[in-house]
Amino acid sequence: MDNIATYKGWQKVFVVFSGETNLWWLKMLKSGFKHCFVSLYDNGQWVIVDPMAHRTEIAILSVSEGFDLISWYKSKGMTVVETEIKTAVYYSAPFGFFSCVEAVKRVLGIHKRGIYSPYKLYLFLKKKENGKKSLTFGNK
Repeated sequence: MDNIATYKGWQKVFVVFSGETNLWWLKMLKSGFKHCFVSLYDNGQWVIVDPMAHRTEIAILSVSEGFDLISWYKSKGMTVVETEIKTAVYYSAPFGFFSCVEAVKRVLGIHKRGIYSPYKLYLFLKKKENGKKSLTFGNK
C-alpha cells in the first residue's frame, strides 16, 4: 500500500450551465439554465461529467495544448462558474430526485437541500464561490 500514489485533487473545477434541451419538461426552466454538467481539469487533461436523462456521460477530452475550453463554452452561449470540490463528509447526501443538478451536487460534495434546478445551483455557487473566482459568460 505504501507505493500507491494518492490523488491530491483537481487543479480546476467548473460547473457549466446550458440553455439547450430536447426535453419538453425542461423548457419551463429559466432561459440559459436548463442543464448543467462538470468540467474537471488536471495536468493538461479535461474530464467531463455530463449527467443526462438517459445516461451519464464521462469523457476525457483530447484537446490541443493551449485550447481554451472555457472560451469555447462561452462561444456556445454557456455560463461557467469556477468552483472546487468540497471535502466529503462521511454521511449520505440527502435524498433527492436524480437530475443533472443532483449529480453535479454529488460531484462537488454539496449536501444542501433546496437546490433542485440549474439556476438555483448557479445562485448557490455564485453566493458561496467556494473560495474561487466566479466566471459568468453571456447575458446571464
